[in-house]
Amino acid sequence: MAETNGTSATDEETPLPLPEVKLTELSTGLALLEPLSRKGTGPGLIVVPHPSASKERRTDIDNGVPAPLIKWAEEGYAVVEVREEAFDAAESPLLAALDALKQCQKCDQADAVGIVVYDTLLWDRVAPLLKAVPAVVGAVIYTDAKSVDKLTESPVPSVRHIAGRPDGKLPRSSQLTAYAYDTAPSLLFATPFSLHFNYSQEAVSHTRNLSFLKPLMKGPYFDLEAIWDEHTYFEFADRSPARTMATMVQEPYVNHIPTLTGGIGRDRLTKFYQHHFIFKNPDSIELELISRTVGIDRVIDEFIAKMTHDTTIDWLLPGIPATGKKLEVPATSVVNIRGDRLYHEHIAWDQATVLMQLGLLPEYLPYEIPLPDGRKPAQGKKFVYRLPVAGSEAVQKMRDKNSVESNLMFEYGIKEVDA
Repeated sequence: MAETNGTSATDEETPLPLPEVKLTELSTGLALLEPLSRKGTGPGLIVVPHPSASKERRTDIDNGVPAPLIKWAEEGYAVVEVREEAFDAAESPLLAALDALKQCQKCDQADAVGIVVYDTLLWDRVAPLLKAVPAVVGAVIYTDAKSVDKLTESPVPSVRHIAGRPDGKLPRSSQLTAYAYDTAPSLLFATPFSLHFNYSQEAVSHTRNLSFLKPLMKGPYFDLEAIWDEHTYFEFADRSPARTMATMVQEPYVNHIPTLTGGIGRDRLTKFYQHHFIFKNPDSIELELISRTVGIDRVIDEFIAKMTHDTTIDWLLPGIPATGKKLEVPATSVVNIRGDRLYHEHIAWDQATVLMQLGLLPEYLPYEIPLPDGRKPAQGKKFVYRLPVAGSEAVQKMRDKNSVESNLMFEYGIKEVDA
């Protein structure tokens, strides 16, 4: 473990500054937002929001959900918003948007621009204009199953996100790819603050958008492994809540699923890191990486957290005093990185194996539910079942597939013992 920066749980560090939201009104229905990444520059992107999207809330973040302008700017794009009224005020608001990107000092590429349209009817107004704007190299369209067959064809490669389930096989080619969101009641599933907004469906569509747009726009690409490793260095080695939080977007969150611990939003997460995580970890803690998968916007790790349980670890074993025992926790983490900052961490592990390793979980427990075959224990007897739980064997199995024989738990069952 590296030396810490000298802070402790009782020391309050000064938060490090985040990028300032600089929204510039350009003309009727047109506005520019500079990148909100640490890099500070990025390629140009045009966003056409749904007509119902509130103009007053276009830079809001509500309970960790950012408005589209903010989300795309956090991804590292220079974003021009083109609202419905812009199509009535100018012959080609797309040309005006492109001109704004060319003049923006924070836009480092305006010759390969993407466009994201959150409404079917507005797409029908956008599509005819694209041939005159060759800088637009890819289009994202949100629509619904009733409208998709009547959708104006795109002159550039496009991806469609369809609310509901359309008939027939969905196209999947370099020119057109479509995804269906069967349970989405309307295309507003991707418009934050709307009645039909669905957090997980929008998030899936957003990741698909990045996979589609980045190759066409040549980025922006960031070293996601380096960003994640930097974050964990500040957590476990440097032990600095302020520097840890500086690696994250404006309103991030962390969920430790088994213990329901973490923090939603910057204020709560900062307090969690300060009072319940960074300084609550044993000095002996270290992480052993088993596997890593890197996607377009996330890093997924299998790892083993190794430590001596010589202090109360709030996030892992809340309320349980130190046992002094060695502990190895097989875990997974799904880390979403937005631009060059972390947005969320979903951390999961088998809490039963943790309790088993510490001697806090018995091998057998009473089985008091009626058996399907009607059997009952004899007088003075009771049924018990062996918990289908592994202790250190689970850690061994994660490290080495051959370390423990598979399927031995198939032999577990109910047994009768003295009451």
